[in-house]
Amino acid sequence: MRKGLAGQRLVAVFLVGIVLFNFPFLSLFDRDLQVFGLPLLHVGVFVAWCGVIALMAWIAERGSR
Repeated sequence: MRKGLAGQRLVAVFLVGIVLFNFPFLSLFDRDLQVFGLPLLHVGVFVAWCGVIALMAWIAERGSR
């Protein structure tokens, strides 16, 4: 039963990732600001990408117990 729940959570994170990398969300970060010398859009995409990967890894590791 635990594997099924982990699979459902991974699908949910995948769907959240689709929303994060789609137009309405990305337009929030399309500004003329710079963070550490990088455009805000690039930083936002990288942070969201790292967050999705970290969340999927955490779910996969937790689901294997």
